[in-house]
Amino acid sequence: MEASCLVLLLRTCIQIFLLPIYLLWYVGIWGSLCQRAFPYFMAVLSVHYNKKMNAKKKELLSNLKDFASPAGELTLLEIGTGTGTNFQYYPRGCRVICTDPNPNFKKFLEKNLSENPHVKLERCLVAPAEDLHQIPDASVDVVVSTLVLCSVKSTERVLEEVLRVLRPGGAFYFMEHVAGAPGSWSLFWQQIYAPAFTILFDGCHLTRETWKGLEKAGFSELKLRHIDAPLKWNPAKPHVIGYAVK
Repeated sequence: MEASCLVLLLRTCIQIFLLPIYLLWYVGIWGSLCQRAFPYFMAVLSVHYNKKMNAKKKELLSNLKDFASPAGELTLLEIGTGTGTNFQYYPRGCRVICTDPNPNFKKFLEKNLSENPHVKLERCLVAPAEDLHQIPDASVDVVVSTLVLCSVKSTERVLEEVLRVLRPGGAFYFMEHVAGAPGSWSLFWQQIYAPAFTILFDGCHLTRETWKGLEKAGFSELKLRHIDAPLKWNPAKPHVIGYAVK
């Protein structure tokens, strides 16, 4: 009871501090401002995140070629591509389809493409991960998602789309921050910062239990593990990483 009261008190203090932003959101201004500013913020944050998670990303994406087509080609769909921070981890000759609902990432995406000429851009779509109707059924070998499922409107719908576009035997790779364990300090701070993260980080939900959706999605094989990312003083430290096979 005492812990829940403290969470409520501290959360209220943060919300009072952010009151001007809440007012902008209420009158319909904050959304468009955030959409334009968010790519600039992510361009800086993604560099820091990659430095901290470099070893984990390399390990996670090291076997992408295992899911190449019989012809040896790998067609990869990345949902929520953002600035293109993952391009450096993709194998040479990989054909990439990029999707993101925010068109303002374009110039950052183009910069990362120029720095990673080993990646071949096939298409770039402005689309939410819940609606990938422009991508045919069973047309990609791999789908990749990093720090995306925390901010989608429907995790269930996204995973349905992932399964639809993956060819049989294809794989879905994920690296997502999630809710901390019940009773942990991580979850305590997440509950305090959750409203602020949602409004400041373009709809990010700190306490989402993403692994439960992955377990229920219907993949034939799921390799998932929980880790604490080396992110100091960050309530988004708890992660799930792994891949699932259709």
